[in-house]
Amino acid sequence: MKFTKGEIEGLWVIEPKVFGDHRGYFMESFQRDRFTAETGQDIQFVQDNESLSSKGVLRGMHFQKPPHAQGKLVRVISGAVLDVAVDIRKDSPTYGKHQSILLSGENKTQFYIPPGFAHGFLTLEDNTLFSYKCTNFYHPESEGSLAWFDKDLAIEWGDIAPVISEKDRDADAFASFVSPF
Repeated sequence: MKFTKGEIEGLWVIEPKVFGDHRGYFMESFQRDRFTAETGQDIQFVQDNESLSSKGVLRGMHFQKPPHAQGKLVRVISGAVLDVAVDIRKDSPTYGKHQSILLSGENKTQFYIPPGFAHGFLTLEDNTLFSYKCTNFYHPESEGSLAWFDKDLAIEWGDIAPVISEKDRDADAFASFVSPF
């Protein structure tokens, strides 16, 4: 695996080594000792989640408030997404900044997003299978979200008319957001 620090402190881009032949491929998608050695973070994942989406579905920008905050290791099994993490750590020099990355079943790249970030993605292909590991259990009362289209966040989603949930339609504007981090 190749670990690369993200553009914002705390984010990590992980490229697994893929062994392929005429039968298909094999890859190690997570190895705790290697993750700890490379990132300096000894994390424990407690929940795995998976979603299937058609092209143009936008999910985000979500986070869980402390003490139920979650770190996430995200990847795409099939299809492709534009994946985005926004720094919502109020004392961070990159507060309100974001990093975008293309994740796909083809490139097998993974993105680690620690607690203190809002996260979302836009599916770029039909039948996109998105998978992620979480460092804390889902706690509905601790859920928060920022408006994916917020001009202050300036996320470049492209020329889209996304399919979104009611929750994402009603998300908080960044200008009035009070970060719990």
